[in-house]
Amino acid sequence: MKIDDGSIGAKLNVHQQADLSTDDCRAQLARILSSADFQATDRERRFLSYVVDETLAGRSDRIKAYSIAVEVFDRGPSFDPQTDPIVRIAASHLRRSLERYYLTAGLADPILIGLPKGGYVAAFSSRANVAPGADEPAPAIVGEPLQQPRRLDKPVPIAAMAVLAAAALALVLWFGSSRLSPSEPEIPHLLVEWFDDMNGSSATTALARGLTQEVISQLSKFSDIVVVQSLGQVGPDVRYALAGSVDMSAGTFRVRVRMLNRADGSVLWAHSYDGSTTVPELLKIQADIAANVATSLAQPYGALFEADAKRAVPDAPDDQAAYFCTLSYYSYRAGFNPESRPAVRSCLESAVERFPRYATAWALLSLIYIDEFRFYYPFESQKSAPLIDRALAAADRAVQLEPNNVRALQAQMMALYFRGETEAAIRVGRRGIIINPNDTVFVGEYGYRLALSGNWKEGCPLVAEARNRNPGPLAYYEVALAICAYFNRDIEQAVMWIRKANVPDNALYRVIAAAIFAEGGYAADAERERSWLMLHEPGLVANVRQEALLRFGNSDDAETFLGSLRKAGLMPN
Repeated sequence: MKIDDGSIGAKLNVHQQADLSTDDCRAQLARILSSADFQATDRERRFLSYVVDETLAGRSDRIKAYSIAVEVFDRGPSFDPQTDPIVRIAASHLRRSLERYYLTAGLADPILIGLPKGGYVAAFSSRANVAPGADEPAPAIVGEPLQQPRRLDKPVPIAAMAVLAAAALALVLWFGSSRLSPSEPEIPHLLVEWFDDMNGSSATTALARGLTQEVISQLSKFSDIVVVQSLGQVGPDVRYALAGSVDMSAGTFRVRVRMLNRADGSVLWAHSYDGSTTVPELLKIQADIAANVATSLAQPYGALFEADAKRAVPDAPDDQAAYFCTLSYYSYRAGFNPESRPAVRSCLESAVERFPRYATAWALLSLIYIDEFRFYYPFESQKSAPLIDRALAAADRAVQLEPNNVRALQAQMMALYFRGETEAAIRVGRRGIIINPNDTVFVGEYGYRLALSGNWKEGCPLVAEARNRNPGPLAYYEVALAICAYFNRDIEQAVMWIRKANVPDNALYRVIAAAIFAEGGYAADAERERSWLMLHEPGLVANVRQEALLRFGNSDDAETFLGSLRKAGLMPN
């Protein structure tokens, strides 16, 4: 066996197949590094490049934690891998990034690059030669063979064969044990099973296989879950499974999907979808179903996180406690309860101290700081400016750790917006919505920032979409839609939305309600809001002009809104 790498006596990596050339492997590395779906930090990218280069050069025996730390992470000669886990943590993140890549953009790549558990030597295999079930499997990458349908009454059409062949190339990326190291926080693992073909026709088989892969692709856009698909033993930390079935008859199909608790088989979430089997309609509905499933399960208020929230217990191990902290943030945000905010902030600060590479915890900590900044009345620049700077620093840290973590981008977008850097905030928002258009929490927040910056036409439909697709609390979006209707000169619609929203303890809700009621001529309602604000938040009333200018990116919009507050008696004439 030989590798044409231009060196004499180069050693062949024991994990590398003989039919792969060095050039092929380097081309695959370049393909991964250039992909937007490879979600890794710059340092992790250098890590992958280093271990691939060293392996291909025949220097596998030199690839140790020490050499990586010194040559990639710029650690000094005194680096001790026993006391500094940076390489081990980065390797775990890198394995996860490769897993997501091969489940999405890399689904049809010709070469598989892995980083097997227990070391840092790169491993390569040809997709065509991945042999499931062998004694010496491909480098921690196991291919799942396409199961034969239960019944084939007719020859399979060419188009269906193509879909089936693509599905047969689906990968399972299982880099060693799925149990996270104690040096990392726990995050949920979801096993996605192949959807069942209920009637055995070639068309149903093709749809079931294609839909399974589309669901995996959409779920993999969420940074805070690990998607698992495996023929072998699944670890005990994989608590949830997603299963589905496809049935076709008389030009229509029905898809049933359910999420199960693997411990007891209980159904935690279920939904069914119907559609037409015409080709254009089928392709569109397949994508829509996958997006709906991913949104319903994997976003912050989805079924997966709701199930995990019920598991939260006092005195949980550190890795679980850090994850539970993130869930407590969403619980706080659902009710906008200011009394719970200090405890959530303290919990998140402990989480990032214990797990300094936990990007989501950094992002949510940033969002907590932002809430303290924007819901502290009256606004005081001496106190608020350092707080928003701290929020931006935490958000930048989160983005540095995971550039494609949408919650990190949300925090960065919000911090930039409240620093007055509106254009920069919108650029971050556009990037985030491209990465994951199914995260409705992000979609709604981005739409709200767009609208408040003056782009009501583009922002308000995104807020409406977020409200329609979000399974969690809706009041935040309803308040935003009330403002949208107000600036669209539809006061009756604005009144409808503000009455529907139910956040009576939020002072800004009261300010918005007062402006809308006053503008619509609802004098008694406007007076009720004014009286509440004067009693509970006189500091906000005294400083309401500055508070409005802080939130509206367009000064003309701020003046319009302040004019309505004047009608409500909250501004001097």
